[in-house]
Amino acid sequence: MSQYEREHQSPSPPVMRRISESLNIPVRYFLHEPAREGLGTVFYRCMSAATKKSRQRAERRYEWLRDITMFLQTHVRFPEVQFPTFDLPDDPTRIDDDQIEELASETRRTWGVGTGPISNVTWLLENKGAVVTRCELGSTTLDAFSEWSEQGSAPYVVLGFGKGSAARSRWDAAHELGHMVMHRHLEKSLLLQRDVFKHVEAQAHRFAGAFLLPARTFAGDVYSPSLDGLRALKEKWRVSIAAMIKRVAQLDLIGESRERRLWVNLGRRKWRTKEPLDDVLELEEPRFLRRAMELLVTKGIVAPNEVPARLALAAHDIEELTGLPPGYLSEAGPDIELVNDDHDHEDKEARIIRFPDVK
Repeated sequence: MSQYEREHQSPSPPVMRRISESLNIPVRYFLHEPAREGLGTVFYRCMSAATKKSRQRAERRYEWLRDITMFLQTHVRFPEVQFPTFDLPDDPTRIDDDQIEELASETRRTWGVGTGPISNVTWLLENKGAVVTRCELGSTTLDAFSEWSEQGSAPYVVLGFGKGSAARSRWDAAHELGHMVMHRHLEKSLLLQRDVFKHVEAQAHRFAGAFLLPARTFAGDVYSPSLDGLRALKEKWRVSIAAMIKRVAQLDLIGESRERRLWVNLGRRKWRTKEPLDDVLELEEPRFLRRAMELLVTKGIVAPNEVPARLALAAHDIEELTGLPPGYLSEAGPDIELVNDDHDHEDKEARIIRFPDVK
């Protein structure tokens, strides 16, 4: 392998086939020169050495996602990016908590989602121009990550499975939104500074809380800042009880001693790893990439089994990254409802998929 990596020799066809089978990647992948730019600032929850291999694996799959997106964009018009832009200091440590609260509120106002619970955060991000996928990230410390890609000037959000909790996954999506709103222009080198990295992560958590649980509306719902009282609010707000404990403390609805007791009782009830309703609330699944791929297939623009060949990727990897059911790319999929929008497009194969606004 070292001879191949140093380009001292190339693998023979039989060896190449064995490599392909071992890695579960088609041979054409190794012969394909992907059209991509280098990654910019990628926001991870953890930057420890222990997660380095997991990050490398995730970044490779993320590059595949970008290739898939570029392929789809040659045929499907994606939603316009409508993420708000704010005049923020270059130094993230100069952004205080009050500003973060206002940024979250202004983002809601800009997107017209009011001050109540958001029905589906993942669909909201997609509707506003983010490319969102959900896949297995292969590490318990790698819940999600995001990047504002210069390639297409669009935010990309990669979600894991939220440790089996829809509420945690919604928080992950809102956390990455915080990065895209506050830190999209942050230099990669700054994140290598431990103090800056911790500060930036804390800011994204604060944004997530302010975005998912608006101060005035949520505070008005908290009639009893107890575990049972917060449990009663979980189904409505679709946020974890642990996150609500932090939020009621941030809003000064409880003091430090009451907060400590809540955390102790959370542990006593064994709710730190699995909370009530975690197996009831439905995980939010991205839908745009899946429907875009279904559109190409149902319109006969590309055959299902032709997609892996064009992308030089394994069918199962494309299916996972786009949310397609296993085996879809070896046979035609179900019909979907489409809306043609060729009024101002010369390319008659161009289509746009419209979704209702998320409130």
